[in-house]
Amino acid sequence: MTVTLEVADGVGTLRLDRPPMNALDVATQDRIKELAEEAARREDVRAVVIYGGEKVFAAGADIKEMQLMDHAAMVLRARALQDSFTAVARIPKPVVAAVTGYALGGGCELALCADYRIAGDNAKLGQPEILLGLIPGAGGTQRLSRLIGPAKAKDLVFTGRQVKADEALALGLVDRVVPAAEVYEAAHAWAARLAKGPALALRAAKEAIDTGLETDLETGLAVERSWFAGLFATEDRERGMRSFVEEGPGKAKFL
Repeated sequence: MTVTLEVADGVGTLRLDRPPMNALDVATQDRIKELAEEAARREDVRAVVIYGGEKVFAAGADIKEMQLMDHAAMVLRARALQDSFTAVARIPKPVVAAVTGYALGGGCELALCADYRIAGDNAKLGQPEILLGLIPGAGGTQRLSRLIGPAKAKDLVFTGRQVKADEALALGLVDRVVPAAEVYEAAHAWAARLAKGPALALRAAKEAIDTGLETDLETGLAVERSWFAGLFATEDRERGMRSFVEEGPGKAKFL
């Protein structure tokens, strides 16, 4: 399998495994969608790590495969390509990308679908599609501009240049940089901590933030208000408040 889902202690690791560069061919894209939807459904998965291995995250699409596709073929495929990545973005649980080596093109777009990105000091990210006479087609023009702002996104998309980990951090493209050998450990620790949190509240927070980014302030506030009130019906809210009153902040244990 080119992608696997391994689950332990509430953390699901969505592992890309298509040597040597984890090129994202059609079969891999479809597998990503399948396993992202599985991770979303499974109650034993409470947080997700996306990982490409010690050497590379994903160097992009399979260009040899794409070269054989004409306009008609890509018209039929483009939506499925986007849907495979959107399935990751819609996992209603905390998702962290553990980025080592290259995360280019589709690889960068996959990392953009995570809630948080931890990069190794050997990471290189970018959207080089313009160098092929194309534009990003798996969400790059949309998610990148929302993350780092339109001007910075246009610079990366227009030039197709790659940025190293330190510049990616300065741009806001990644959120933390660690030694390459520690990337997965750091990402797993981030996910494991949140896997112990209140699942419904984390889901609510993610949906409220993501929905708010896509709509106007009034609508975003309405979504927040609805979730906020709804969480008062949960056992986690009762447990969290009771623990705060009896033991002080930060000591609640959630099921």
